[in-house]
Amino acid sequence: MQADAYSGYNGLYTKGRMPGEIVEAACWAHGRRKFFELAELQKAPVAIEAVKRIDELFAIEREINGKPPDARLAIRQERSKPLVEALEIWLRGERKKLSSKAPVAKAIDYGLKRWPAFTHFLDDGRICMSNNAADRAVRGVAVGRKNWTFCGSDSGGRRAASIYTLIETCKLNDVDARAWLADVLGRIADHPAKRIAELLPWNWKAARSAPAQAA
Repeated sequence: MQADAYSGYNGLYTKGRMPGEIVEAACWAHGRRKFFELAELQKAPVAIEAVKRIDELFAIEREINGKPPDARLAIRQERSKPLVEALEIWLRGERKKLSSKAPVAKAIDYGLKRWPAFTHFLDDGRICMSNNAADRAVRGVAVGRKNWTFCGSDSGGRRAASIYTLIETCKLNDVDARAWLADVLGRIADHPAKRIAELLPWNWKAARSAPAQAA
């Protein structure tokens, strides 16, 4: 699970959690933001250098965005890992020079206290450096929440989450969510359960494009 350091998530990462453990992958965009604010407002040299180093990592990510996980992993191991290791050494060195009350110290601590979670992307090509994509996906929910303060019940909230997930999955696969929902909801009652995978957005899109290509 990739998210910010909201304390409400801590219980999800508990060892031995049932029905299964969840591995934390920290978001570098959130970690960078703390340094960026200090670099912009206070022109703090340590914060400016931290932003520069983190931006080098994001530059690599932009190059490999869209590549298969194994290709991303190989490039990260070759190019990103040495930069991350050097960043950790530098951060720990700078932290020793600062008071715990210093704003830059707090920004450094945010990352170092969660370093295994921040570096998890180096060992798994499926993980992104940040959860910006997820943040953008829920922006519509956040913007409209004044109009739908509550879901009515816990079960209503779970159903809403499922619908949001399906819609965002359509977007990620360049599928018209409205067309997909209209078609699937009209067919699903009579669709065999063992063939439910046919209705997944990417398979639905492929099935609809096949006749057009054949023609």
